[in-house]
Amino acid sequence: MSTSKSSPLNGLKYLAGYSAQLTGNVAQLLAENRLAGFLLGKYPAMHDIRTDRALYDYALEIRNEFLRNAQPLSRVTYDGKINVINNALGLHTFISRVQGGKLKAKNEIRIAAVFRQAPLLFLRMIVVHELAHLKEREHNKAFYRLCEYMEPAYHQLEFDARLYLTQLELAGPLYQENAAA
Repeated sequence: MSTSKSSPLNGLKYLAGYSAQLTGNVAQLLAENRLAGFLLGKYPAMHDIRTDRALYDYALEIRNEFLRNAQPLSRVTYDGKINVINNALGLHTFISRVQGGKLKAKNEIRIAAVFRQAPLLFLRMIVVHELAHLKEREHNKAFYRLCEYMEPAYHQLEFDARLYLTQLELAGPLYQENAAA
């Protein structure tokens, strides 16, 4: 029925858990059609890490800088099956297998494919998050301290990535694939 009131807050599922004041400010940006401009002002371009190999190299570079003694990465890929609606921007999987007399461990990171065309800092935030799971399995204080160690703006980038997902869902993409750099 058209008589029901549609609230801009209905589209803010990525911001669940944030304060009413903050979500109200975002709802106002949406109502005034200013969210895209806000995001483009902070993040004017998308990254150029398009292939799984480039993503693996990028993650390995961060791992080697901050987590030299952590377990090795077996694979880092973009995954079109990750459902960002269920709060999964990326996934870290750890698999242990016995091969002969040895225990083999594989660490894999999968990043939601939606971040193939996103600002580099959003991709970095997600990679940092998943790499932190190499040391800390649970989302506890030590985990978030490690995330902030690897990326000091971690929490702001997480919030901005949620704004980006809101923009994608409600108004469409910010960036064009063939845009001139």
